[in-house]
Amino acid sequence: MRVPALIAGLAAGLALILAQPPARAQPAAGDAPLGIGLEGFPYPYPVRFLPLSRDHEAQRLAYMDVAPVGQPNGRTVVLLHGRNFPSSYWQPVITALTGAGYRVVAPDQLGFGKSSKPVGPFTFDAMAADTVALLDALGLERVDVVAHSMGGMLAVRLARNAPARVNSLVLEAPIGLEDYRFSVPPVPNAVLLKREGELTADAYRKQLVTSYALTLPPEAIEPFVSLRERVKGSGEYPRWLQSFVNSYAAIWGQPVVHEIPLVAAPTLFVMGGLDRNAPGKPFAPTELQAKMGDNAGHARALAARMPNGRAEVIEGVGHLVHMEATDRFNALTLDFLNSH
Repeated sequence: MRVPALIAGLAAGLALILAQPPARAQPAAGDAPLGIGLEGFPYPYPVRFLPLSRDHEAQRLAYMDVAPVGQPNGRTVVLLHGRNFPSSYWQPVITALTGAGYRVVAPDQLGFGKSSKPVGPFTFDAMAADTVALLDALGLERVDVVAHSMGGMLAVRLARNAPARVNSLVLEAPIGLEDYRFSVPPVPNAVLLKREGELTADAYRKQLVTSYALTLPPEAIEPFVSLRERVKGSGEYPRWLQSFVNSYAAIWGQPVVHEIPLVAAPTLFVMGGLDRNAPGKPFAPTELQAKMGDNAGHARALAARMPNGRAEVIEGVGHLVHMEATDRFNALTLDFLNSH
């Protein structure tokens, strides 16, 4: 299909979504709606924006750029967030890294957090290119990367596409350690839109706790639930929804597991022992679901095949390691970064 026809098709699809939005619950009483750029939602540090372009539309990449608090060591760490989380959740990691002398850059990828929400297909190659564009704009030739969940898939592609820019990788509970296409059939866009659009606050809360095997107290989980609920009140919610669904398609259809052994940069996997998260598992045949999500086992096996890989498993925690075992995660990360 030629590019003009593809863009026209995407525009028509978005028009249909806007005309016929999926049924959805409204935000709970007292929760003020948010714009899909999380306008009005505070981040722990000032947010800046890098102008970009995607699908022939002007876009803005949001990011925090936090200076060292301790004696500067001349190094910068880039933090890459997961699919269900804004970059603001990195605050405890930013505090530890800046206190140890690192500059920290924490972007929201396009489609997430305070960044613009493209409605065209997502690719990890495009996200990697956007991240390189941010490094270029900030004058950063070489950085260390700490990445969580979906951010781990992006980090692998970044390290493969721009190896000279990546000094080392810390992959926190990354997804993509298996090829989900081997277990999960393709899921139509309309099915994904309906499923995500009809997800209630209670169902989303349960999804976070069960899929991610979280050991966090309820008050630590609730902000993520509230954030998603408040976005439902935006007039642009259908655009947010399509953008969010597109990220699932990228995770399912653009595996990085086959590239991980080829990553030359020193790499540390930090895994939660309880984490068996596997995107798409509900769509897999029952007999295959139980075999999915052996993330700690996959990390150990992949690290052994890498030129300079290592896996650490923190028992008793789930998918949000840096929030469930903050001190242990920060200690492992700083020890690794300081040794490279």
